[in-house]
Amino acid sequence: MRKIKILFWSFAFVFSIFSAQTTLADTGPKPSMEFEFEGLQDGELTIVSGILYECSQSDCSDASPLEELGPQGLYCEATSCRAIGYGFAPYHILEIEFSDGTTRRSNIFETAGFDSKYTVMIQPDDLLVETQFNLGILPRTGTIIVACICALILGAAILGLIIFLTRRSKKA
Repeated sequence: MRKIKILFWSFAFVFSIFSAQTTLADTGPKPSMEFEFEGLQDGELTIVSGILYECSQSDCSDASPLEELGPQGLYCEATSCRAIGYGFAPYHILEIEFSDGTTRRSNIFETAGFDSKYTVMIQPDDLLVETQFNLGILPRTGTIIVACICALILGAAILGLIIFLTRRSKKA
């Protein structure tokens, strides 16, 4: 009986230690935007900071900066920027401060998908943001699932053709 009590209390102690650890619930994929800048010549011009404005209206009259909450925010390095969000508004404006002291603002652009990729052309007074073509209509997992289903259908069609031709040759 004493061994059972010791075993029980040992198990309860170990269980209480492991259950006291922090659990992270925010682990799923987040929508993202990647900005590749054209016109940053060999370190002459670098990115200092940036702000991504989100808008619900197509003219961006209601623009507000993307809030930095947890992983959500705009993160810039010397030659590129990346935004992660819990969800993005339909329209955006990108504002970047460069090492030459100039702050340039982009045209209004739309969210292109879950993992959006954009090319940003640096002009003398502003930025031109254009969507890069990608098959980002579906997330990567969805694209892989569709490809597997297509491969399965193709395999079944080939197998059916082999069975059909084999039976046909036996009749002849």
